[in-house]
Amino acid sequence: MARPAAAVFSENTTMSDTTPDVRYPIGKFEPEPYSTELKNKWINDIRFLPNDIEIAIQHLDEYQLDTPYRNGGWTIKQLVHHIADSHMNAYIRFKLALTEENPTIKPYEEAEWAKLPDTFNVPVNVSVTLLHALHRRWTVINESISEAEFANRTVLHPQHQKQLTLWHLLGMYAWHGKHHLAHINRLKEQKNW
Repeated sequence: MARPAAAVFSENTTMSDTTPDVRYPIGKFEPEPYSTELKNKWINDIRFLPNDIEIAIQHLDEYQLDTPYRNGGWTIKQLVHHIADSHMNAYIRFKLALTEENPTIKPYEEAEWAKLPDTFNVPVNVSVTLLHALHRRWTVINESISEAEFANRTVLHPQHQKQLTLWHLLGMYAWHGKHHLAHINRLKEQKNW
């Protein structure tokens, strides 16, 4: 399948009118009403994210992978492993929503997960390989979900006491991948890597 043209994102200028917030290089996630065009775009964002990450990190050495994307932020290695952790949870959440009535999802301490030994001791290509397999399966699920299911199948997030539709989750996770990919690419641009 041919890759669609990349979307252009604007800077989020929450710090001032001229200083972008490096934590949100593509802006914060904003929910959108359902459309077939947006559904296809978000599914493709998920479909192609593993390739995009693989390309973004392919020539980076260990020093570069261990460089934080901002002061006090995660390293590229932590970002890649975090995306795998987050998207494994997302895939499970989708399957729960499709097979149970408004299941309560299990939140996790993502900042603590990013400090565990596998994050530092496992090469990033392991998480990239995981993402290729995971996103392949997730894409098949996403393509089979009807408009009614996107609107009516929900999960309950217990920390926020909020019901989230599959449509909301699809957009949020499509954004999530692009968000962290932008962290990696912006750092590479800044460092001229």
